[in-house]
Amino acid sequence: MVHEEEEEEEEGSHTKATGQELQPRGRDAGGSLHPEAPTMEASGGTDSFEAQQILHDYFQLDVGLARLYQAWGAVDPHFQKVAASFPGVRVLRQDPVECLFSFLCTSNNHLVRITGMIERLCRAFGHRLCQLDAEPYHAFPSLQALAGADTERRLRALGFGYRAKFVSQSAQAVLRQFGAEGLHQLRSTPYPEARRLLCALPGVGAKVADCVCLMALDKAEAVPVDTHVWQIARRDYGLELGSGARCVTMRVHSELGDFFRQLWGPYAGWAQAVLFCADLKMFRQNPSTSVRTKGGPARCRPTPALEAGGQDSASPGATGTLCTEAAPALCALTGKCHRGASRKQLGGGKCCTGPSPQGAGH
Repeated sequence: MVHEEEEEEEEGSHTKATGQELQPRGRDAGGSLHPEAPTMEASGGTDSFEAQQILHDYFQLDVGLARLYQAWGAVDPHFQKVAASFPGVRVLRQDPVECLFSFLCTSNNHLVRITGMIERLCRAFGHRLCQLDAEPYHAFPSLQALAGADTERRLRALGFGYRAKFVSQSAQAVLRQFGAEGLHQLRSTPYPEARRLLCALPGVGAKVADCVCLMALDKAEAVPVDTHVWQIARRDYGLELGSGARCVTMRVHSELGDFFRQLWGPYAGWAQAVLFCADLKMFRQNPSTSVRTKGGPARCRPTPALEAGGQDSASPGATGTLCTEAAPALCALTGKCHRGASRKQLGGGKCCTGPSPQGAGH
């Protein structure tokens, strides 16, 4: 039985970390906007219980969002403004193989084309699951299927272009280096090492590696950085890293990731997902759901920040007060924390980042 622990929480306390994993478990009282999973009981039979377990794991319902949102908002005024309109944003726990090869399709691509490519990939290499309303459905291909001798040729015929080589060669490299279950083993590998191993695969850069680490390998501290995240950092946090560059360099990626990890703590990747959703064009261009922030100087609060070591850090000897210790750049923003773009409301629903089971998107 999967059961969420209930624990009493003193007013003003924050989520603590234990090793690599925070413990923000337990249900939120008072009708929270961040609903937690109910206790699962096998009353519907074995199949029903197994399905509940799969969904519980896929949506990572053991992660208590309310306390994470509270902790992030306490140290980041900009996040607090944005988060009110975007409750319940969860990072999916993808299958590592599916996640990696889905993201290999995203290079220089757009969502509609990515989705079509992944659907063709499943039809060509995945086994057939069922047929519904005359439409066949296929599983995501196995590593063995993608590592075949003629995979690259077949993918090029399906319109994958140069990505065909990356899919084929990466599948072969994973099998050769890790075996059929190798990527799953990276869930227990420390984040820096898992990221390094992924970046060694053909076609995998820093952003794709961090996406896979965050969305499939349980590395909640991984912060994928693309041009959108770079713009958020410059516009809303006053960071001028790589201001003369036209694209995200490795240095920019590394420094932005470190900045947000210092600011948000060991679940920084989840906090970034909230801001990423808020910055999507579909929300920014809908004035009926906008929530505008007011101008004014940014003020960092002397609130304990989350740290990976597992303590609420109120003393300078640990992480200390965010304003003076963990992220001093935030205190020099001269108003940019509260300035600028309007934020859009999700409409009370949930949003999940990462490729969906049969494609990229929600």
